[in-house]
Amino acid sequence: MSAQPDHPTDRQVTAIPHTINAIGDALRGAQRARFYSEVLAAEEEDVPGVMRSWWKAAMLDRAPGAGDSRANAAAGRRLVSVDELADQLEGAAR
Repeated sequence: MSAQPDHPTDRQVTAIPHTINAIGDALRGAQRARFYSEVLAAEEEDVPGVMRSWWKAAMLDRAPGAGDSRANAAAGRRLVSVDELADQLEGAAR
């Protein structure tokens, strides 16, 4: 029997560059289309906020277990979604 884990223990997620193209590339399907639509429709001063919101969504999608967390929260099981957690953390940082 080995003392080594069956799966990697490094759960760090590589950051997505904070550019329109990098954020768009990290999103899929309908999310990508909505992102580009919002960025193109935004006033110049609103673009950073749109990018920040979608960057956060793209990063959360990369988090290990994000899908399970959302499914558990939707089913009413013991966890909050990663989206709720991010909102809580963002609120605490203010």
